[in-house]
Amino acid sequence: MKVRINHDGLELEAILRIPKNSTGLVIFAHGSGSSRLSPRNNFVAQWLNTQGIATLLADLLTPEEDTDYQKRFDIELLTKRLLNTTQWAEHEQSVSNLAVGYFGASTGGAAALQAAAKLGKKIIAVVSRGGRPDLAPDIAKVTAATLLIVGGNDYGVIELNEAALKSLTGPKDMATVPGATHLFEEPGALEQVADLAAKWFKKYF
Repeated sequence: MKVRINHDGLELEAILRIPKNSTGLVIFAHGSGSSRLSPRNNFVAQWLNTQGIATLLADLLTPEEDTDYQKRFDIELLTKRLLNTTQWAEHEQSVSNLAVGYFGASTGGAAALQAAAKLGKKIIAVVSRGGRPDLAPDIAKVTAATLLIVGGNDYGVIELNEAALKSLTGPKDMATVPGATHLFEEPGALEQVADLAAKWFKKYF
Protein backbone atom coordinates (compact mmCIF):
# COMPACT_ATOMS: atom_id res chain seq x y z
CA MET A 1 0.00 0.00 0.00
CA LYS A 2 1.40 3.38 -1.04
CA VAL A 3 1.09 6.16 1.52
CA ARG A 4 2.29 9.74 1.79
CA ILE A 5 3.81 11.19 4.95
CA ASN A 6 3.85 14.92 5.63
CA HIS A 7 7.09 16.43 6.96
CA ASP A 8 6.43 20.10 7.80
CA GLY A 9 4.56 20.63 4.54
CA LEU A 10 6.84 18.37 2.49
CA GLU A 11 5.18 15.12 1.41
CA LEU A 12 7.33 12.01 0.99
CA GLU A 13 6.17 8.63 -0.28
CA ALA A 14 6.26 5.35 1.61
CA ILE A 15 5.26 1.71 1.13
CA LEU A 16 3.31 0.02 3.94
CA ARG A 17 2.84 -3.76 3.98
CA ILE A 18 0.80 -5.46 6.70
CA PRO A 19 0.68 -9.28 6.77
CA LYS A 20 -2.16 -11.01 8.62
CA ASN A 21 -1.67 -11.26 12.39
CA SER A 22 1.43 -9.04 12.35
CA THR A 23 3.49 -9.12 15.55
CA GLY A 24 5.18 -5.77 14.98
CA LEU A 25 6.05 -2.99 12.56
CA VAL A 26 9.57 -2.36 11.23
CA ILE A 27 10.23 1.12 9.89
CA PHE A 28 13.14 1.30 7.44
CA ALA A 29 15.68 4.11 7.56
CA HIS A 30 17.47 4.16 4.21
CA GLY A 31 21.10 5.07 3.78
CA SER A 32 22.69 7.63 1.49
CA GLY A 33 21.71 7.26 -2.15
CA SER A 34 18.81 4.97 -1.30
CA SER A 35 15.03 5.22 -1.09
CA ARG A 36 11.82 3.26 -0.46
CA LEU A 37 12.53 1.51 -3.79
CA SER A 38 15.90 0.12 -2.64
CA PRO A 39 16.05 -3.48 -3.93
CA ARG A 40 18.07 -4.57 -0.87
CA ASN A 41 15.71 -3.07 1.69
CA ASN A 42 12.67 -4.33 -0.21
CA PHE A 43 14.18 -7.82 -0.18
CA VAL A 44 14.60 -7.66 3.60
CA ALA A 45 11.12 -6.15 4.02
CA GLN A 46 9.47 -8.91 2.00
CA TRP A 47 11.33 -11.52 4.03
CA LEU A 48 10.04 -9.90 7.24
CA ASN A 49 6.52 -9.90 5.77
CA THR A 50 6.70 -13.68 5.31
CA GLN A 51 7.54 -13.90 9.03
CA GLY A 52 4.42 -11.97 10.04
CA ILE A 53 6.08 -8.59 10.48
CA ALA A 54 4.63 -5.41 8.97
CA THR A 55 7.03 -3.03 7.21
CA LEU A 56 7.10 0.66 6.35
CA LEU A 57 9.65 1.73 3.73
CA ALA A 58 9.61 5.50 3.81
CA ASP A 59 11.69 8.06 1.94
CA LEU A 60 13.53 10.35 4.35
CA LEU A 61 14.86 12.65 1.61
CA THR A 62 13.40 14.05 -1.61
CA PRO A 63 15.17 13.00 -4.84
CA GLU A 64 16.65 16.52 -5.00
CA GLU A 65 17.90 16.37 -1.40
CA ASP A 66 19.45 12.98 -2.05
CA THR A 67 21.75 14.50 -4.69
CA ASP A 68 23.22 16.74 -1.95
CA TYR A 69 26.10 14.90 -0.30
CA GLN A 70 25.78 16.98 2.89
CA LYS A 71 22.08 16.15 3.26
CA ARG A 72 22.82 12.44 2.86
CA PHE A 73 25.01 12.66 5.96
CA ASP A 74 22.78 15.07 7.87
CA ILE A 75 21.93 12.66 10.68
CA GLU A 76 19.90 15.32 12.50
CA LEU A 77 17.64 15.79 9.46
CA LEU A 78 17.32 12.03 8.82
CA THR A 79 16.49 11.47 12.50
CA LYS A 80 13.86 14.21 12.48
CA ARG A 81 12.18 12.69 9.41
CA LEU A 82 12.33 9.20 10.94
CA LEU A 83 10.75 10.46 14.18
CA ASN A 84 8.01 12.10 12.14
CA THR A 85 7.46 8.86 10.20
CA THR A 86 7.19 6.98 13.50
CA GLN A 87 4.62 9.49 14.75
CA TRP A 88 2.63 8.98 11.53
CA ALA A 89 2.62 5.21 12.18
CA GLU A 90 1.41 5.78 15.75
CA HIS A 91 -1.68 7.51 14.34
CA GLU A 92 -2.26 5.09 11.45
CA GLN A 93 -5.09 2.85 12.65
CA SER A 94 -3.93 -0.22 10.73
CA VAL A 95 -0.58 -0.40 12.59
CA SER A 96 -1.02 1.81 15.67
CA ASN A 97 -1.34 -1.20 17.99
CA LEU A 98 1.89 -2.89 16.82
CA ALA A 99 5.26 -2.93 18.55
CA VAL A 100 7.73 -0.77 16.60
CA GLY A 101 11.29 -1.46 15.51
CA TYR A 102 13.78 0.13 13.11
CA PHE A 103 15.92 -1.33 10.33
CA GLY A 104 18.65 1.08 9.28
CA ALA A 105 21.27 0.80 6.53
CA SER A 106 24.44 2.90 6.18
CA THR A 107 23.69 6.44 7.46
CA GLY A 108 20.14 5.22 8.09
CA GLY A 109 21.62 3.03 10.82
CA ALA A 110 22.78 6.15 12.64
CA ALA A 111 19.38 7.81 12.22
CA ALA A 112 17.62 4.67 13.53
CA LEU A 113 19.79 4.58 16.64
CA GLN A 114 19.47 8.31 17.23
CA ALA A 115 15.67 8.13 16.91
CA ALA A 116 15.57 5.10 19.20
CA ALA A 117 17.62 7.04 21.76
CA LYS A 118 15.06 9.85 21.69
CA LEU A 119 11.97 7.61 21.85
CA GLY A 120 13.21 5.25 24.57
CA LYS A 121 10.93 2.30 25.30
CA LYS A 122 8.63 3.14 22.38
CA ILE A 123 11.15 1.41 20.10
CA ILE A 124 11.49 -2.27 20.91
CA ALA A 125 14.32 -3.34 18.60
CA VAL A 126 16.81 -1.94 16.09
CA VAL A 127 18.75 -3.73 13.36
CA SER A 128 21.57 -1.94 11.56
CA ARG A 129 22.94 -3.32 8.25
CA GLY A 130 26.37 -2.05 7.30
CA GLY A 131 25.47 0.97 9.40
CA ARG A 132 27.37 3.95 10.73
CA PRO A 133 26.42 3.81 14.43
CA ASP A 134 29.43 6.01 15.16
CA LEU A 135 27.42 8.92 13.70
CA ALA A 136 24.68 8.58 16.36
CA PRO A 137 25.75 10.96 19.17
CA ASP A 138 23.25 9.60 21.72
CA ILE A 139 23.93 5.90 21.13
CA ALA A 140 24.54 5.27 24.86
CA LYS A 141 20.89 6.27 25.53
CA VAL A 142 19.45 3.54 23.28
CA THR A 143 17.37 1.08 25.32
CA ALA A 144 16.02 -0.92 22.34
CA ALA A 145 17.51 -4.35 21.70
CA THR A 146 20.09 -3.63 19.02
CA LEU A 147 21.68 -5.94 16.45
CA LEU A 148 24.58 -4.62 14.37
CA ILE A 149 25.13 -6.60 11.14
CA VAL A 150 28.36 -6.08 9.22
CA GLY A 151 30.01 -7.70 6.23
CA GLY A 152 33.08 -9.77 7.02
CA ASN A 153 35.04 -7.89 4.33
CA ASP A 154 33.65 -4.42 5.10
CA TYR A 155 36.90 -3.21 6.62
CA GLY A 156 36.68 0.06 8.51
CA VAL A 157 32.96 -0.28 9.09
CA ILE A 158 33.57 -3.45 11.14
CA GLU A 159 35.77 -1.51 13.55
CA LEU A 160 33.25 1.35 13.80
CA ASN A 161 30.53 -1.14 14.72
CA GLU A 162 32.72 -2.93 17.25
CA ALA A 163 33.35 0.39 19.01
CA ALA A 164 29.63 1.28 18.87
CA LEU A 165 28.68 -2.08 20.36
CA LYS A 166 30.62 -1.17 23.51
CA SER A 167 28.63 2.08 23.81
CA LEU A 168 25.24 0.36 23.72
CA THR A 169 23.77 -0.25 27.17
CA GLY A 170 20.65 -2.32 26.37
CA PRO A 171 20.36 -5.85 24.93
CA LYS A 172 22.85 -5.98 22.05
CA ASP A 173 24.75 -8.20 19.65
CA MET A 174 26.88 -7.96 16.53
CA ALA A 175 26.69 -10.40 13.64
CA THR A 176 29.24 -10.73 10.85
CA VAL A 177 28.26 -12.12 7.44
CA PRO A 178 31.39 -13.94 6.18
CA GLY A 179 32.79 -12.71 2.86
CA ALA A 180 30.26 -9.89 2.51
CA THR A 181 31.22 -6.32 1.59
CA HIS A 182 29.36 -3.09 2.39
CA LEU A 183 26.35 -3.63 0.09
CA PHE A 184 25.99 -7.37 0.81
CA GLU A 185 25.86 -8.07 -2.93
CA GLU A 186 27.60 -11.45 -2.65
CA PRO A 187 25.49 -14.60 -3.27
CA GLY A 188 23.47 -15.47 -0.16
CA ALA A 189 24.68 -12.47 1.85
CA LEU A 190 21.40 -10.55 1.82
CA GLU A 191 19.47 -13.70 2.69
CA GLN A 192 21.62 -14.02 5.80
CA VAL A 193 20.94 -10.38 6.71
CA ALA A 194 17.17 -10.87 6.29
CA ASP A 195 17.19 -14.05 8.35
CA LEU A 196 19.22 -12.45 11.16
CA ALA A 197 16.91 -9.41 11.19
CA ALA A 198 13.72 -11.51 11.21
CA LYS A 199 14.94 -13.64 14.11
CA TRP A 200 15.98 -10.54 16.08
CA PHE A 201 12.67 -8.74 15.62
CA LYS A 202 10.62 -11.87 16.34
CA LYS A 203 12.61 -12.44 19.53
CA TYR A 204 11.85 -8.98 20.91
CA PHE A 205 8.42 -8.15 19.50
